[in-house]
Amino acid sequence: MEPSKILPLNKKVPVIGLTYHSKVPVDQQPSVNKSVDAYNLFIENWNMDTIELQEEFSILLLSTSKRAHGIFRVSKGGLNATIIDPKLIFTAALKTRAHAIIIAHNHPSLNLTPSQADINITRKLIQAGEILDIKVLDHLIITPFSYYSFSEEGII
Repeated sequence: MEPSKILPLNKKVPVIGLTYHSKVPVDQQPSVNKSVDAYNLFIENWNMDTIELQEEFSILLLSTSKRAHGIFRVSKGGLNATIIDPKLIFTAALKTRAHAIIIAHNHPSLNLTPSQADINITRKLIQAGEILDIKVLDHLIITPFSYYSFSEEGII
């Protein structure tokens, strides 16, 4: 048998770089200790012009001391659904060094009852988070007037 030949590599591949710089000092990042704290942060940063028109899905990224690193809008959909990509959610969580996340979406119908799809995606994200050591602390369904907390209702 003839020894294999090593061919010169003339292919270039992209070099990936990861950076993260918080623009808010840690002592100025709000603490999130209860579901209502998360709801208030989400609602203050939600587009109130479309909250009753289009479903959106966002995540709140938290440090080990439950300080809010920021909010990331994952997707914006139609009247009663939006696409949720776990890879995108955990990419944001990993990039910001999040220890935990709280997920939220609105129901334009103003009905706070979770659908089976809401429950299923919550379970899926909890499982993915366990693998990555990123805790999913809560899932909120929000409206301009109130919220439903999976954690408070014992689903998480």
